[in-house]
Amino acid sequence: MSLTARTTSGGTTPRPLGPAGTGFDAWPLDPGILHLNHGSYGAVPRIALAAQQGLRDEMEADPVGWFITLPARMAAARAELAPFLGLEAEGFAFVPNASAGASAVFGSLPHEPGGEIVVTDHGYGAVTMGAERLARHWGGKVVTAAVPLDADEHEAAERIISTFSPRTRLVLIDQITSPTARRLPVERVACAAAERGIRVLVDGAHAPGLIGRPVPEAKVTWVGNLHKFACAPRGTAVVVPTSDLRDDLHPVIDSWGASLGFPERFDHQGTVDGTAPLAAVRAVDFISETWGWPAVRAHAGAMAAYAVQRIADAFAAVTGEDHHVPVGMPVDQIRLVRLPGPLATTPASAHHVRDRLKAEHRSATAPTSFGGRGYLRVAPHAYTSTSHVDQFVDRVVPSLLDWARSGGA
Repeated sequence: MSLTARTTSGGTTPRPLGPAGTGFDAWPLDPGILHLNHGSYGAVPRIALAAQQGLRDEMEADPVGWFITLPARMAAARAELAPFLGLEAEGFAFVPNASAGASAVFGSLPHEPGGEIVVTDHGYGAVTMGAERLARHWGGKVVTAAVPLDADEHEAAERIISTFSPRTRLVLIDQITSPTARRLPVERVACAAAERGIRVLVDGAHAPGLIGRPVPEAKVTWVGNLHKFACAPRGTAVVVPTSDLRDDLHPVIDSWGASLGFPERFDHQGTVDGTAPLAAVRAVDFISETWGWPAVRAHAGAMAAYAVQRIADAFAAVTGEDHHVPVGMPVDQIRLVRLPGPLATTPASAHHVRDRLKAEHRSATAPTSFGGRGYLRVAPHAYTSTSHVDQFVDRVVPSLLDWARSGGA
């Protein structure tokens, strides 16, 4: 795959997108840092950052005029982004991130005394904590479905559905899991939940841009980040409630739009800086017009496959073990490599490995922990090239092997 980039008005002309060259210069990324972790905080193209700064300049030049017109601007931004998400503009609202969207949902659900909430052991910790808080408020509990990393769609669905009980009132399921880089069977679980009258909240934090139509067709409430794979400025996410929840869904912050309907009430958030969602369309359009989203997804998938092969082979050459990871329902663009020995076997030690890699090697990576084993999650994007992976293997893998031999990082 090699596509000739087109020039977008006011933006940098990237090099051809393909294994031999990317549009790295279109992002303000430090070339001295090995960026193999787009999945955590994304990366914003220069053209979108310039658009956001222009909006901030406008805001600071006339704060009163800005905030008077901000709700109308937010509504217009929803209309512009709706086709990218495959939604109608009135069907979703902006929130700062997927966790904030989940918090809004938790705070808007009816009280369910003694109700249970089903989560999985692949869930994103911050959102799971919100579910635990809601369960305590209900006087109920969280029930965790254990899903093996290599479970296929059928087994994963059965593992989750088998935890349903007459007291289950909500199922929280990740569309693409953060610690384990796998999909979960959202549609099958949602169908089973609907038969039992159970609400479903889907954490789709990684889905926009990575999946062509990220919002499931099933009757679920969905939250997703635009500042990950879709490359919008940080603080851009959406919540998509089921039709029966719209009237009751309110933002975490009550403001002057509280008496309005959905989604207009979310457009009124006081003095919150709304420039991120307003500039999001510039990021989405830049990638679409320069390469096209299917090409970027294919490129990221190819880079992820290359990274897994190179890193796993480098580990295996020393350990004699297979460092490939059998993942059920895998995601092409976000992949795992098993780390050697005792590295990252707990969440705390995974964070320690991450921080040490950043400090000693200027490597932006995502060590993760699941089931007492440590993994390296790689998440490339349009700007990733084979040279980034090769540098990681040459510069970083030897240190990881040394740390493993010495008993940990």
